[in-house]
Amino acid sequence: MGHGRLQESGSSSDTRTPNREASSCSLSSPDSALNKTNTSPAATMNTLVVWPGIGAMMVHKSNSWRQTTLPSLRFVRPNPRLLAIRTKQRGPLGFPPRSTTTPNPNLTETPEENEEEDEGIPMEYVKILAKFKSRHNYIRVLDVSRRADHPLAGSRLLLLDRPGNIHSISFLLRTLTSTYFDVFATLPPLLPPGGGPIAILGFGAGSAARLILSLYPDGAAPAPEIHGWEFDPSVIAVARQFFGLSKLERQHRGRLFVYVGDALDAEVEGGFAGILVDLFAGGSVIPELQDPKTWEKLRSRLKTGGRMMVNCGGRCVEAEDPRRDGDLVRAETLRAMGKVFADELFVINLGAAGRKEDSWLALTGPAPDVDAWKRALPAAELRRYVDMWTPPSNMD
Repeated sequence: MGHGRLQESGSSSDTRTPNREASSCSLSSPDSALNKTNTSPAATMNTLVVWPGIGAMMVHKSNSWRQTTLPSLRFVRPNPRLLAIRTKQRGPLGFPPRSTTTPNPNLTETPEENEEEDEGIPMEYVKILAKFKSRHNYIRVLDVSRRADHPLAGSRLLLLDRPGNIHSISFLLRTLTSTYFDVFATLPPLLPPGGGPIAILGFGAGSAARLILSLYPDGAAPAPEIHGWEFDPSVIAVARQFFGLSKLERQHRGRLFVYVGDALDAEVEGGFAGILVDLFAGGSVIPELQDPKTWEKLRSRLKTGGRMMVNCGGRCVEAEDPRRDGDLVRAETLRAMGKVFADELFVINLGAAGRKEDSWLALTGPAPDVDAWKRALPAAELRRYVDMWTPPSNMD
């Protein structure tokens, strides 16, 4: 599941077990630490939210949420006018500013460069629906009002971990999200003849599943089964209570299956036609994905002709562990994949052209027929991603 973050002011480094470890905490067990008033000096500063593909959003002293993009999250220092800043993985795709037609920019300036011009969401338009601690996650659910003049207007966000990684998003009045989840939704037309089930490793609140089930309805070709794995049962409880997962499961009984457990153990009889990999912990792609043996294991779970699409992170990632540099982790992940998939590996960089930020997805399998892929996509807005895939050697 992938990932932005909301950092509580004055919190310490997170040394808990990564998010894939199970939790038995219920929705009715909020953590008192989350509700405690913070009187530390850091509490006079601000809070930073980083969303995978939206950029960084800050709560300023003027009580507004602001969207901006950080040139390099690893070297950001707190503006003295702001609160304690913590960041994490900011995955692929950004909301384009109104002034540009670039498909995937993140072109707003840093707060130091252009603070007055950032478009903010007044706090009156942001509502916290839930906030509690499971065994291994700090969980929050936010609503952004439809009245807000912002790309997130009308959205509901799932934030996880002490820093508040945004792992899922849904909109009240539209299907597509303008995030990397939309790229995930381009996978079904690439499934092998006869189709088959798709695994989602890192299910979160079901953003990818919801998109695929909506865009490829029953009776359509393809209309794949979805098998989703999430390690924290409290995340699934939140998905059912606040993100309509229970309704989605009822509507798609026989097509949607959700499991609580280690995603790396996912398998079905006959193999998966496709696997979507979105596994992060501590603000970084999980270490197992830098090991070729993991990719050999996952490849063995594919049926003949099956493919994987993977969120690899990138320089936009700020890990809790400073040794987990986002660019290096992305490179090591792709290197491990390359040892297994060789020349059947393609990448897409959804970062802003000409900027230091980047964020990457990978696709396995032979080079697809681009024209056929575009024709098979159910939404015209998805077709622009098809031309962005390239061999990793072309992106060096």
